Amino acid sequence: MHPLRIERLVYRWPGAERSTLGIGALSLASGESLFLYGPSGCGKSTLLSAIAGVVDVPKGVIHVADQDIGAVCGGTRDRFRVDHIGMIFQVFNLVPWLSALENVLLPCTFSQRRRARAGDNPARTARRLLDELGLSDPSLASKQAHELSVGQQQRVAAARALIGTPDLILADEPTSALDEATKAAFVDLLARECAEAGTALLFVSHDRSLERHFDRGVDFLALNGGAA
Repeated sequence: MHPLRIERLVYRWPGAERSTLGIGALSLASGESLFLYGPSGCGKSTLLSAIAGVVDVPKGVIHVADQDIGAVCGGTRDRFRVDHIGMIFQVFNLVPWLSALENVLLPCTFSQRRRARAGDNPARTARRLLDELGLSDPSLASKQAHELSVGQQQRVAAARALIGTPDLILADEPTSALDEATKAAFVDLLARECAEAGTALLFVSHDRSLERHFDRGVDFLALNGGAA
C-alpha cells in the first residue's frame, strides 16, 4: 500500500490561463518523510489541496492509501480524508474555545477508524502525543486553544494530525511563525513521530534550512515542470 502516489497530475484553477500543477510522478512510502521546497505562491499549497481532495482532480492521477481521490466526491471524500489524512496548516486551524486535549481528539470524534487506531483510551494517547511533542505540563492540556502560545498551538495541531496514525500527513508551512531553534526541534519531533507510526509525511516550505531533517528533499519548481 502506498500512502501517496501521483501520476500525470495537471490542474488549472477555474478561469486561469495557465495550469498551476503539472506533475509527472511523485510517491511516498509508509514512514517516509519528504521535504518539498519552493518559493511562496508557486503552487505547493494547491498540490496539498489536490491530494486532500479539497479541489477536484481527474480520476486516476492521485491515489492516497490506494484510493483514487478523483473517483470519490462529497461526503465520501470528506470521510476518507479524516480517516486517512492528517493535516497541519500554517495557521493551525484549532477550535479556539476547545481545550488543547479536545482539539487533539477531534479526528477521533469524526472518524471511527482514527478512534480505533488511537487505542482503548484515545484521551491517554492524546496526552502521550502532547507530552512527546513538548507539552508535558498537565495544565496545558486543559487550556483553551486561544490561551496557548503560537508554539504550543503548533504542537497541538501536530498531535491532532498524528492521533489515530493516519496513512499520510500533509504539513503546509507550519513553522513560518517560529524562531530557528524552535523550528528545528519541532520538525525533528514531527518526523520522528511519523516514522515510528509508519505515517508518510509530506512537508512543504520555502525554508530550505529544514531539508536536512527529512528522508529526501524535492524542488517543487523542478517537479512541477509540466505546469503551463
